[in-house]
Amino acid sequence: MSSKTSADVIIGGKVYTLSGYESEAYLQKVALYLNNKMNELEVLEDYRRLSADMRATLLELNVADDYFKVKEQAEKLEEDLDARNKEIYDLKHELVSAQLKLETLENSLEESEKENKELLLTKTKLEAELEDLLLAEPVKKT
Repeated sequence: MSSKTSADVIIGGKVYTLSGYESEAYLQKVALYLNNKMNELEVLEDYRRLSADMRATLLELNVADDYFKVKEQAEKLEEDLDARNKEIYDLKHELVSAQLKLETLENSLEESEKENKELLLTKTKLEAELEDLLLAEPVKKT
């Protein structure tokens, strides 16, 4: 487990000390996110008229909204990843099946070529024997 980190950050113009097991850069990033979110809301005139409690609640709602949108996006990406992993698995299975079929066909081709050579050799021998027989027969005169 990593060691605990503390970082002084500025949020909404106030200095806070954040602690956690994340890096100082991460803690600064979190503070920056909150400041940016607060700045987004501060430009709205109606927001500035709200009480501090209501502004804090609105900020919390906006952060929660961002969280759920990103979470939904991450879930969709995970579903896409799962679908692609399944497709890759299926394609690998098809590839292995095709390789086995190719190997079987190559073996069959080798056997057929071997058989063809043997048949050609047998044919050549038979032709030679036939030629010898034809040459050895006395010629009949009629």
